[in-house]
Amino acid sequence: MATTLTITDQRTKRGYEMPIRDGAIRAMELRAIKEDASDFGILSYDPAFLNTASCRSAITFIDGGRGILRYRGYPIDELAKHSSFLEVAYLLITGELPTATELDGWTADITSHTMLHENTKKFMDGFHHDAHPMGILVSTLAALSTFYPDARQVGDPESRALQIRRLIGKVPTIAAFAYRHRLGYPYVYPDNDLGYAGNFLAMMFRMREARYEPDPVLERALEVLFILHADHEQNCSANVMRSIGSSLADPFVASAGAAAALYGPLHGGANEQVLRMLRDIGDLRSVPRYIESVKQGERKLMGFGHRVYKEYDPRAKILKAIADQVFEVTGRNPLLDLALEVERIALEDPYFVDRHLYPNVDFYSGLIYEAMGFPTDAFTVLFAIPRMTGWLAQWQEMLLDDEQKIARPRQLYVGHDRRPYVPIAGRAAMTRERQGVPMGG
Repeated sequence: MATTLTITDQRTKRGYEMPIRDGAIRAMELRAIKEDASDFGILSYDPAFLNTASCRSAITFIDGGRGILRYRGYPIDELAKHSSFLEVAYLLITGELPTATELDGWTADITSHTMLHENTKKFMDGFHHDAHPMGILVSTLAALSTFYPDARQVGDPESRALQIRRLIGKVPTIAAFAYRHRLGYPYVYPDNDLGYAGNFLAMMFRMREARYEPDPVLERALEVLFILHADHEQNCSANVMRSIGSSLADPFVASAGAAAALYGPLHGGANEQVLRMLRDIGDLRSVPRYIESVKQGERKLMGFGHRVYKEYDPRAKILKAIADQVFEVTGRNPLLDLALEVERIALEDPYFVDRHLYPNVDFYSGLIYEAMGFPTDAFTVLFAIPRMTGWLAQWQEMLLDDEQKIARPRQLYVGHDRRPYVPIAGRAAMTRERQGVPMGG
């Protein structure tokens, strides 16, 4: 089996041998391809990183063609069935599933960091009452950098470990406070006798109860949702986390940047768009007409298709089953019947099958969140809570990778060549000339 790629430059008729390692060639090898000694060399041009690996990673494996997702080698369906979220968080951060003793210590460490400094509450109180919870989350994560100046010691393993525990512990508290701030409700402090997901539900929804007892079915459903969203390889926000972290910025500001990327509707806001689509469809009789409009290019089928998956998203299969369990407790979300009909028709239509457009994780997650009582503008925040663990795992791996340097992509410059400077008095005439206006006009 060949271990090199042979490239022939037709300009010079010279041949080049590029070593193939792990199914890839190094882009820097292309720089050797030159017309002459003064030539900079060939660059690879890849907008949006469609076919460029920016790192080596041992965290998450995806085979989109076969619908496979694994964390550290473990299939996502097995983790969702058997593990807690904090077990999966430990796995992503350390590389191995914890023993019972390790899990107890890890859980205690995370739980000890759920509280926020009182001045953080004052900071959050400064937001307008209708501020988007995700905007509050992004800003508060960045602000925490000023509370923990030791976080800048990113080269210190003990400091890194401490910041990881702090962020995993605090992000549910920030998320819950942001939600209650919007409603004008008093903040609910963490109840560290509850589990990770149960504590978050208590901080969100506790009102006048002496103690909030989360429904075990809903608590487990949220655990599974957190597990499914914990990491997803080099997605937009993970790439941002690595890019910011490559400058040796602290993890609080780096995760704020990652959360800002997640805020975008093409990333973390997709499940909200699914609900809007289903409400727009309205009733079962309108589904075929809506599907036809999608095929005509007039609308989009939200929650279908994925940049990576060319098969049914394995996370969507898990959530479809979780949805039934949740609706037994909350009552059936009336939009579910619409979702099932959209899925049935689309999966039978060659238009969608030929294009590998299958349901993704966003198609069912929004229905579950809504049934559990979460408002739609909190969906992206719910995504950010577990994804914090993935961001931190990616950040730590990047820092420990000797090959990584500060992120600085190349560009293909397509602007003007050198131009003579024009004093301001002469620019009006130049503008008229560019616009085709006669010089005497």
